[in-house]
Amino acid sequence: MSGNGSSPRVVVGIDGSPSSHAALRWALRHAELTGATVDAVGVWEPPSRFGWSAPVVDTSFDQELAQRRFAEELDEVLGPRRSERVREQLVLGNPAEVLLDAADGADLLVVGSHGRSAFARTLLGSVSQRCASHASCPVVIVRPPGA
Repeated sequence: MSGNGSSPRVVVGIDGSPSSHAALRWALRHAELTGATVDAVGVWEPPSRFGWSAPVVDTSFDQELAQRRFAEELDEVLGPRRSERVREQLVLGNPAEVLLDAADGADLLVVGSHGRSAFARTLLGSVSQRCASHASCPVVIVRPPGA
């Protein structure tokens, strides 16, 4: 519970994967049980630039595409009606850094874990591992369905 008298706050990372959808569903169930607010955080990164003389890239199209995909992902999990308990934000940056910043002062951080091969399923992904190691709050790592 939040120590400042406000309702608990849960941050969940959204990246369009089945594991992040499972993480959002987990966070929503937890919020229903605890009265928490859920901050659904998506992260977008502009296209990589290679070489020293890369041209300046207009990222507005990429941001619009990222915003549209983020909204579609939330619709897929939440349905067309949004809960007032869910606050949505799409942030430009490195996924682990953005989630760690968003989780500062939160009661819980929920992330999905990507495991594609049998061996990979035994390991944490780089974002989930970094969040588990560096978050200032407890972290729940949700495996994709069927893992």
